[in-house]
Amino acid sequence: MSERSKDKGLGEHVQALYNAMYQVVRRIPSGRVITYGQLAELAGRPGAARAAGAAMRAVPPELGLPWQRVLGKRSKGQGQVNIHDPIGGAVQRQLLEAEGVVFSASGGVSLRDYGWMPLS
Repeated sequence: MSERSKDKGLGEHVQALYNAMYQVVRRIPSGRVITYGQLAELAGRPGAARAAGAAMRAVPPELGLPWQRVLGKRSKGQGQVNIHDPIGGAVQRQLLEAEGVVFSASGGVSLRDYGWMPLS
C-alpha cells in the first residue's frame, strides 16, 4: 500500500480495487472513452460504478492517468462529463476535445463513436 493511500485511510482491499481500475484506465487510448460502469466491469467488479467514481476522484496526480477518459452514463449509447465541479468538468471536456472527442450540443458523447472496449 502506498503512503498516499495510508494517509487517506484506504484499506488494502480498497487500494487493490483502485489499482485494478487504474490499470484499466492506463489502457484507454487517446480519443476513446468508457463509462464508470464499464470501468468497474473491466476491473472485475461489475456493478461497482460508484466505486469506479470514487477511484477516479482519488487518483494521485503523480500517476499521470488519463482520468478524463472515464465518463458517466447519460443514456443508452451516450456518456457525459459527470464531474459536479464546473471547473473540473470544463477541464475534462477540454482534455477530451483536444483528443478529438466531439460533444453533442447537449453535452453528450457518443459511445458508439468514441467508446472503447478492449479485445482482451
